[in-house]
Amino acid sequence: MFEGSSTAIVTPFRGGTVDWKAFEGLIEEQIAGGTDAIVACGTTGEAPTLDDGEKAAIFKFVVERAKKRVQVIAGTGTYDTHHTIELSKAAKEAKCDGLLLVVPYYSKPTQAGMTAHFRAVADAVNLPIMLYNIPGRSGVNMAPETIVRLSTHRNIVAVKEASGSCDAVTQLVASCGATILSGDDSLTLPFMACGARGVVSVVSNLVPADVKALVAAALKGDFAKALRIHQKLFPLIKACFIETSPIPVKIALAMQGKCTRELRLPLCDLDPANEEKLKAAMKAYGLPVEARDAAKAGKKK
Repeated sequence: MFEGSSTAIVTPFRGGTVDWKAFEGLIEEQIAGGTDAIVACGTTGEAPTLDDGEKAAIFKFVVERAKKRVQVIAGTGTYDTHHTIELSKAAKEAKCDGLLLVVPYYSKPTQAGMTAHFRAVADAVNLPIMLYNIPGRSGVNMAPETIVRLSTHRNIVAVKEASGSCDAVTQLVASCGATILSGDDSLTLPFMACGARGVVSVVSNLVPADVKALVAAALKGDFAKALRIHQKLFPLIKACFIETSPIPVKIALAMQGKCTRELRLPLCDLDPANEEKLKAAMKAYGLPVEARDAAKAGKKK
């Protein structure tokens, strides 16, 4: 389950609240681009700044707009097991297809603590679970051996691996029953060459069809085609991570008038010099960039 190209979708804001009209447009664009699943309230969706009521409303909204055309995965992981279970129950009530559970951040649990945390959620909520290993944000790495042990649970079916390690992916593919997915856009191709079965992508917010094409080619074993797409995508991917994600990708969407450039603190607006680099990468890729002031982007909605 969860094989293919999934988009960690941004959460558009307007005036401090969720911009539902813009959100609907972004969802429809993902579906039209062939995305296999939408991940709502992940890091790219600024989950740490969303309250529980907003998250529950987003889960329900995305499920209702998706209309079963794509899977909907709810980002419900937090640094607190009880809170994670409660959010996961809200996702189940909203009829989401699965959960994305990040390694508890800031708490820095041991491998035993991670195991107990994920098993507690998997026991409490009967939904397919994608584990999310991202030591750069959580502060600790989930060891491959821990993932292998957790994958024996009936509800733990996939892993978003963002440790940057091809060795870890190789080890997991050889010994883990779960589907392994890349958690880094720039590593989708090498991870799939090691046996991963797709990606949870940030850049697909901008180019869902191209990310889907890369993943589809790799799944078919056509790595020559996948490499061509990867090489085309690479400069755009690097631009989308020129500052902390999701700042650049949200600004890029705003440049196209698809949402406002509004972020929630502590995330802040893109540095002007980096914005010019992002704009140049978009133009080089062939993406339209609004000629008007980017600070006003999204107001046509």
